[in-house]
Amino acid sequence: MAEIKTERLDSYRRLIDIARDLASTLDLDILLSRIVHAAAEISGAEAASILLYDDTSRQLYFQVATNMDDATRRGIIVPLEGSIAGWIVNNRQTVRLTDAHNDPRFFSNVEEATGLSTESLLGIPLVTKNKIVGVLEAINKPKGKFTDQDESMLLVLGAQAAVAIENARLFQQSDLISEFVHELRTPLSSLSTATYLLLRPEMSQEQRDQIINNIHTETMRLNSLASSFLDLARLESGRVQFRKTTFSVADLIYECKDVMASKALEDNIQIRVESPDELPLLEADRDKIKQVMLNLVSNAIKYNRPNGTVLLRVETSEKEVAIFVQDTGLGIPEESIPHLFQKFYRVREHEGRVTGTGLGLSICKQIIYGHGGRIEVKSKIGVGTVFSAYLPRYTGKTQPKIVIDPEIRKAAKR
Repeated sequence: MAEIKTERLDSYRRLIDIARDLASTLDLDILLSRIVHAAAEISGAEAASILLYDDTSRQLYFQVATNMDDATRRGIIVPLEGSIAGWIVNNRQTVRLTDAHNDPRFFSNVEEATGLSTESLLGIPLVTKNKIVGVLEAINKPKGKFTDQDESMLLVLGAQAAVAIENARLFQQSDLISEFVHELRTPLSSLSTATYLLLRPEMSQEQRDQIINNIHTETMRLNSLASSFLDLARLESGRVQFRKTTFSVADLIYECKDVMASKALEDNIQIRVESPDELPLLEADRDKIKQVMLNLVSNAIKYNRPNGTVLLRVETSEKEVAIFVQDTGLGIPEESIPHLFQKFYRVREHEGRVTGTGLGLSICKQIIYGHGGRIEVKSKIGVGTVFSAYLPRYTGKTQPKIVIDPEIRKAAKR
């Protein structure tokens, strides 16, 4: 009995240490990782995971797990009906199971994606201020089954975790909103000045037309800024879930080339494609990867020199597919390169030449990193810039190859 009391005392001391640890960070990704590792430790489980709940879209999705990499878990959406985690969200009650497979609420898709067989399971709701944040699950107790003590400890951890998660989200939102408000000041100031001038009786019709054009430009910029801001806010908060499909990277490259053809023609820019005869499939959110590609190609056109070229190139290795977008533009100063993916950052030398929100590359980085990949940039003044997006190869048991029609290839290179 004394030994059990000592063990419980040690456990609660560990909880105090964990609570202090959780309170020390407002970085959501770091915080969630700490929570799941703490949950596995204090419950003696083989693995632990957190599923977050988005009450706007009414979706429940995996956000972090001790046994899954980022690229795997970000693609898994769990139904509210027909899953144990969904039942926990709907009922805000704990679930403790010795054999999860025999429970009618068991959702097998997660097991298939992770390769980890679920036997015993302990799941608790994450609730703060009467708001459901998500679900914390401990999976597979190697020694026996989950106990009342495990449940009690996980509930205490869950209460602390729910508050910490909500605080981290609020901090992220307030930080992003303050930056957004700062960026609004310039276009709003321009609009205010323009409307004031329109009211002046001495303004000629030609001057009024010019002011109206300026108002239209600034309004479009504000609309673009708001849309990009919302995209980035959802990506940074983890509320965007990637709808993964298996698709041809070759088809996507040529599709992006076709979409940007008219814009390139306006600026007298040539777009060329170079890639191997056989390309592997990608397993990713096609729309999101297309969004990245279109953003990079659009930038390559905007920041190019007259009669320049944009080259889309694909390379493959054993583990990755690399997509390169190369331009023959003016190049980016070396001191600006480390800041390119920061929110609202604009290269000073290019600001007067091309309009933009300064959010596009931040969004690209969030999407690529969310797929378990990485994005890099190299540039040389007077020569041009190359953006490189690296994505994990298709992880299926068989690796189909996509052979590009030679006629399509010839057309693309013209």
